[in-house]
Amino acid sequence: MAYWLCITNEENWKVIKEKNVWGVPERHKNTIAKVKPGDKLLIYLKQERIKDDVKEPRIVGAYEATSEVFKDSKRVFKTPPGMGNETFPLRIKLKPVKIFEKSVEFKPLIPKLKFITNKKKWSGHLMGKAMREIPEEDYKLIVSSV
Repeated sequence: MAYWLCITNEENWKVIKEKNVWGVPERHKNTIAKVKPGDKLLIYLKQERIKDDVKEPRIVGAYEATSEVFKDSKRVFKTPPGMGNETFPLRIKLKPVKIFEKSVEFKPLIPKLKFITNKKKWSGHLMGKAMREIPEEDYKLIVSSV
């Protein structure tokens, strides 16, 4: 079993919760191809500014993959600015393990997370990625922080 951090935004988090599906752009096909049914996925919301409110990066839920990767270009996800006509066609079905009532702030976890080797430039471990594999102990640390 593998553990994944899935990077998204507030709008697409609503889609994930409602449809129990995770999708990535075609260019991330090598990463999502490694996800197998039974793998655990954490949903990470990146920092966003909504009007004057800055939402800090946080983790909002844990899911289990219930399908292999499949292709579906139906528009269900909202395309973030600068991503053109992206539909995130490479998808996997999910089932919720736990939706966190109170999201887990990400920054306080950085000193303890194994996958973040450069603690000062931690965002480089996530930048440009749709998802990344994380060690089981990081997954357990995050889930136990709820």
